[in-house]
Amino acid sequence: PLKADVKNFKPDCGRVYLVGAGPGDPELLTLRAVRLLQQADAIVYDYLVSDGVLAFVSPTAERIYAGKRRNEHTLRQEQINTLLVKLAREGKQVVRLKGGDPFIFGRGGEELQTLAASGVAFEVVPGVTAASGVSSYAGIPLTHRDHAQCCLFVTGHLKDGTADLDWPSLVRLNQTVVIYMGLGGLPEICRQMVAHGASPELPIAVVQDGSLPTQKVVIGTLANMAGRVAQAGLKSPCLTIIGEVVKLHKELAWFEQTKSAVAA
Repeated sequence: PLKADVKNFKPDCGRVYLVGAGPGDPELLTLRAVRLLQQADAIVYDYLVSDGVLAFVSPTAERIYAGKRRNEHTLRQEQINTLLVKLAREGKQVVRLKGGDPFIFGRGGEELQTLAASGVAFEVVPGVTAASGVSSYAGIPLTHRDHAQCCLFVTGHLKDGTADLDWPSLVRLNQTVVIYMGLGGLPEICRQMVAHGASPELPIAVVQDGSLPTQKVVIGTLANMAGRVAQAGLKSPCLTIIGEVVKLHKELAWFEQTKSAVAA
């Protein structure tokens, strides 16, 4: 398991707090996350961190944007790792702020390995991961006794840029599949799932800006979803949910109903 090497800690060093910012709605932040944002000397934050979350940052803190989008990286991962070490060695209290939860497709483990090897003290503050937060705001329970007894989280693109997933594991019955960062590869994902035995009529949802006022949910099937997403003009960040639980969206879409009521 990842842990800091206490023997190598330097007493004049600062500390890095790896903090999950949740899916976007600032009210989903943990109390500890808010406290650290208000006390930090420096914030290194990602593209997926919402403006509402950043509003909690102390006005005196140094803000460093290290966002990474598809084929567009402000800083390479190695540069971010080095930056965190540098800031801590300057004696600063540093918050490394990541959308969702830093240990679920957030590269948090990679960054902590560098900190541990460099003798920099760190702590981890979990966040509400996108799968949980976005599905909740979309009114799609990830498990349900009538529809899904397990849930699988996968990333839509791997470290080498491919989408060569374990397709047989994705098409098992009575499960929900949640795909992070899979919008660009959605047509291929749908095609491969059908080719490996999934029903073309398997329900699928793609959610843009989950938990934010701009949230948009598109519902379809493996057979027609690529066309529906293109027609709707969805853009990242999006989360994809595949499984029979998607059928519950219409009945349980509380957030959309709340937005409609407020607008009225």
